[in-house]
Amino acid sequence: MPAMPPIRLDAAATLPSDASRAALAGRAWLPAAHGPATIAIRDGQAFDVSIAFPTMRDLCETPDPATALRAAGGVPLGALQALLDNTPPEARDATRPWLLAPCDLHAIKAAGVTFAVSMLERVIEERARGSADAANAIRGEVARLIGDDLSKLRPGSDEAMALKKVLVEQGAWSQYLEGGSGPDA
Repeated sequence: MPAMPPIRLDAAATLPSDASRAALAGRAWLPAAHGPATIAIRDGQAFDVSIAFPTMRDLCETPDPATALRAAGGVPLGALQALLDNTPPEARDATRPWLLAPCDLHAIKAAGVTFAVSMLERVIEERARGSADAANAIRGEVARLIGDDLSKLRPGSDEAMALKKVLVEQGAWSQYLEGGSGPDA
């Protein structure tokens, strides 16, 4: 099997087309600081703004993150391209900064497809704790509320909210159902 070519990250391909007008935030590992920093990208240059925002969560929880990021002073780290060049692990110089995933301590809302049948089965399993009788009772209540065709359950619908109400009353509500059937699914 031939070796994979080294990863080459390019600033022009990485940045959005409106980069000159955008408020761009990220994270970088700063070896001199022995840890991560929140960064701003301005005109192709990276700036450590961790004095103002020690974590991305701190930035994201401001009332207007874009305005706050634009207003934050920063310590120059150099060209974004230099950080990109040093990001792939196989080519990294551990004495120079590199990019990290932008998530740190802030809550991330999941997005994706969760099928109603598997979603409800997770809740049933969680609630029934291995009891076939308890699982069948919960399935019966679900069928009574929304019918046997779970594919018709629509997030945020009256039926989904009625199901949520009953499951909450029974102590069977779960984050699984909130993620796939709640108003903010």
